[in-house]
This record gives sequence, structure tokens and C-alpha cells, in this order.
Amino acid sequence: MPPEALILGFDTSAAHCAAALLSGDRLLAARAEEMGKGQAERLMPMLEEMLAEAGAGWGDLAAIGVGTGPGNFTGVRIAVAAARGLAMALGIPAVGVTSFEALRAGQNGPVLVALDARRGQIYAQYFDIAGGWGPVLAPPEALPPVQPRAGALCLGDAAGAVAPLVAGKVGLPRHPLAEGIARVAAARRSGTADRPAPLYLRPADAAPPREAAPVLLP
Repeated sequence: MPPEALILGFDTSAAHCAAALLSGDRLLAARAEEMGKGQAERLMPMLEEMLAEAGAGWGDLAAIGVGTGPGNFTGVRIAVAAARGLAMALGIPAVGVTSFEALRAGQNGPVLVALDARRGQIYAQYFDIAGGWGPVLAPPEALPPVQPRAGALCLGDAAGAVAPLVAGKVGLPRHPLAEGIARVAAARRSGTADRPAPLYLRPADAAPPREAAPVLLP
């Protein structure tokens, strides 16, 4: 087994199932499969395949990183529930990492991460030591101001829509999403105590029932 801590990161926040395994700073294995549904059935076999590929087992993990969104409600819940269960069973920390943080991993300077939220809106977060903002859900033209209004590196699948608005430049993340999650989790694992929780920026589409719930008798 590699002598350095093994960190497993995974994400099902969109139409994909993605995972990465790190040993220290070294990427041992990675998977990314596009799928509109079926993440709940595919996630655990994918993780086991990656561990086997690296010659490792569940008991060798030092920490788990999980994507907490924003994204698909069901997909985010699948990954977060899996991470919580694994962390409890293995006695290791589970670290929640947003898509914004994962895509920004390894970048220096001002970074604006923008993700397509559909319906004419984007999810966005601006990282800058001088003062960032977010995460927010808004139309591109209604985003908070970026200061300085030039030079920000714009990342994510909606980067092209926001870069002209902030005089920024479109770039590529340094790491794929799952690997970014694992790297952020590795950096945070010693100081985390809270369980990972989903990041929901948009209210659920499901409407509450019109009829009152039945009364539960004592």
C-alpha cells in the first residue's frame, strides 16, 4: 500500500457519476461516467473498482470528500448520504466540498466559477482574497460586481457567458471535478468536524400536497 494517506472523492450532483482516489498528492485512479439516472446503483461499484485498481481496501482510506452541489437534488443527496454512511462505518472524516471549491482547486488569483443552472440562470461564486462573494443563483447580468473588474479567471460550463460581463478570461479547471473534491478534502480533513450537507441554491420543484397530512395517533 502507498505510505501516504488515501483520500477518496466522489460526486453525483449532475448527470454523471465521478470519483477519484489520491495518495498524498498523487492521483491513483479516476472514473467519470455520464448518466441521466442510475447514480445510486453505480456509485458503490465504481468506488470498489477504483480501490481494487489501486490495490487498496475500504479500511485503507484516511478521509472521504464528497461533492455537495449545487446541482440535481436527488444526485446531491445520493452522494452525501453515501459519504456519511461510509464515514460512520469506517470511522474516518467525510468532508463536504462544493463544485465551486473543487473547480477552483489549485488556482491562484481572482477566480469566478460559473455553472449553468438552466432557466436563464447560473450558479456562481467569486473567490478573491480582496473580497469574494457567493455562492448565488442569478441571471448572468444580475451577478454581484467583481472587483477589480478585470482579470478574473472564469471557470465552469457557464464561464463563456460571464467572462465578457466582468472583463475576465475563460479558462479550464486545473483538476477534473472529482479530483478537485478529493484534493480539497485532503487539505481540510484534519480540521473538519461537521457532517457534509447538501448545498441547495434553488428551491425544490416539488409542490407540497394540497390535502392536509393525516393525523398520527399517539
